[in-house]
Amino acid sequence: MKLTKISLIGILAIGMTIISCSDDDSNTEKKIEDKNETAVAKKEVIENYVNLVLKNYQDAFDTAKLLDEKIAAFVATPTEANFEATKQAWLEAREPYGQTEAFRFADGPIDDEDGPEGLLNAWPLDENYIDYVAGKEDSGIINNPADFPTITKQVLLDQNEGGNTANGDQDESEKNISVGYHAIEFLLWGQDNTSPTKKEAGKRPFTDFVDGGTAENQARRRTYLSVCSKILLDNLQSLLDEWNANGPYRQTFLALEEDVALKNMLTGISKLAKGELAGERVFVSFDNRDQEDEHSCFSDNTHRDLRLNLAGVANVYRGKYASISGKSLEDLIAATNATLGAEISTQLAKAETAVNATAIPFDFAISDDLVRPAVRIAAIELQNLGDKLVEGATALGLSGVVADLEE
Repeated sequence: MKLTKISLIGILAIGMTIISCSDDDSNTEKKIEDKNETAVAKKEVIENYVNLVLKNYQDAFDTAKLLDEKIAAFVATPTEANFEATKQAWLEAREPYGQTEAFRFADGPIDDEDGPEGLLNAWPLDENYIDYVAGKEDSGIINNPADFPTITKQVLLDQNEGGNTANGDQDESEKNISVGYHAIEFLLWGQDNTSPTKKEAGKRPFTDFVDGGTAENQARRRTYLSVCSKILLDNLQSLLDEWNANGPYRQTFLALEEDVALKNMLTGISKLAKGELAGERVFVSFDNRDQEDEHSCFSDNTHRDLRLNLAGVANVYRGKYASISGKSLEDLIAATNATLGAEISTQLAKAETAVNATAIPFDFAISDDLVRPAVRIAAIELQNLGDKLVEGATALGLSGVVADLEE
């Protein structure tokens, strides 16, 4: 059949309509697919975070268990070699725990109303609440058998952050911390009374724990160290119980609306980076030039605390820790706004460079005029990182994410 010009035009028009409709259908399907891919990405980010949290807390528990074993060996046989091995175990236990700080401020079990954070990592502690200090040889719970005839878990838990002092003469402007990593740290290192320029940690002698050795109440000191270690394990176990495969908080978190879960994750790392790390842990000690304000002031391990805390932020943002690796906040933000995603990743790297550039130990870094500027730069870069993470939350449509700590 011969086609006329008019019929050809009609066929072409129909064909174009069919193609146009087909394109519309394809675009619609593509949009639906894209939307589904975004939803799956969010789910994957959240699930990867849960696995990352569990692995990090498991490592913290495992290294604390090794610390407890070293403490038990030292208490049974208080030799200098066992003492040094115990101190090394404490330093190693801090490595994974320092990274778990990224799970704070995220409305999770670590620092909710009944959370164990204050029993794990509270600071600064008033050391003469626990044991003797220079000029007060009979201070502390250890040296007060009249009021504390036995040293048990319950006694130490009752006294943690208590309103009453152990001997009635402490400065109550500082919290009366009786347990946790830093209580153990003080028992192992003692006060750091050396000048920061000497770059030396506390020098408690192992004979403080030896019957008939230096200081009084050696047996009570051994007991305190052992009990404090057991409390540490109890509280780390409680976090594992919350986050394990059948843990109540794990189930709660996975049941949250995806945007709520993402908001919690970003709030945690934003507040840690700016409010807590830049503000409380770096700038306060920098401004005061006082080693008493540094996080691990007895062992001079604060430089590791800062680096590990920032590593925790990076772990959550990049979705990687130890053997855990998966979809991340970094992936999600980059997919939403590539330019902003690149800016946040760059700022994270700048913060890492700045923190790594601070001098060691930290009490020297905050007191020596030549190296002090690097500490200020680190604080600024951490503040900028916290603010950038908030921008990332906004790009994802998450409202209410802030980087400053509440007053």
